[in-house]
Amino acid sequence: MPVSESLMDIEHELLPELYGEFDVYRKLIENQLKVIIINQDEKVMIKGAHGDVKLAEHVLGKLVQILNKGEALTTSTVEYAIKSTLGANRAPLSGSGVSTEYICTTPHGKYIRPKTEGQKNYSLMIKKKMIVLGVGPAGTGKTYLAMAHAITAFKKREVNRIILTRPALEAGEKLGFLPGDLQSKVDPYLRPLYDALYEIMGADSCMANMEKGLIEVAPLAYMRGRTLDNSFIVLDEAQNTTPAQMKMFLTRIGYGSKAVITGDITQKDLPNGTKSGMEVAMTVLKDISDIAICQLTVKDIVRHPLVQRIVEAYNQYENSEANKTKK
Repeated sequence: MPVSESLMDIEHELLPELYGEFDVYRKLIENQLKVIIINQDEKVMIKGAHGDVKLAEHVLGKLVQILNKGEALTTSTVEYAIKSTLGANRAPLSGSGVSTEYICTTPHGKYIRPKTEGQKNYSLMIKKKMIVLGVGPAGTGKTYLAMAHAITAFKKREVNRIILTRPALEAGEKLGFLPGDLQSKVDPYLRPLYDALYEIMGADSCMANMEKGLIEVAPLAYMRGRTLDNSFIVLDEAQNTTPAQMKMFLTRIGYGSKAVITGDITQKDLPNGTKSGMEVAMTVLKDISDIAICQLTVKDIVRHPLVQRIVEAYNQYENSEANKTKK
């Protein structure tokens, strides 16, 4: 196969970030696209088969766009750029045409925006609908994007407060054996929500608003008997709700409020034989116009690429086991 060469004009100041520490990103592109990338006379040369060279040009161009926007590259970013260019993933990333708008920025200047087509649709539905169910595997950004929208709505004074909740259900451990009072016992189950709040909003701002009662992080049981007006409410880990709990939560939502319900129905911690409130809600609410059900998939995973492969492996195993049971 004849070897083709192409020269790209890329600012040398960008090369350390473009190639990554120890050239890890450059090597990833070379291995995936079967090309060689070298510096030559103030330019970047790409060598390989003609089609592969063109693909590498496209990938490098998209990564340069991201760097020029002031965003940092990660292994996940580079993986997505390669996959979207190859057409093996429906998920081109931020900077490559999925979303030119960001939801908000963190105190450290990080832009939070949808990175896949699935996330883009999910984000759009959160803006348009009163209630959104975000369903999908771990790492698809369900909770993180919902929190980003909640914080943005709060800062814009579209809502008066943020309420974050999840069922305090043990994942193989008994709540009663944990030390401390009731709040101390449930706090570990709410910790992921605190972590996301601190990252997106900043710890100082978050703590100040929590002290004023404008941001509340609480177990789902604390929602009973309340009416939540002018609030942005996020129910996380909703696959662990019972149908009665889900109905209770949905009927708390008042005027001027918006709710996002997130969960992964493949990771239920409910007792055997117990229906998930999220699964029931997906059936019961599917035809209501101001409610959206967004199904995120393995292709929307934006954590480390290994997470995507783990989820795929478990899906294959569970499908195989299900087929054996049917036989």
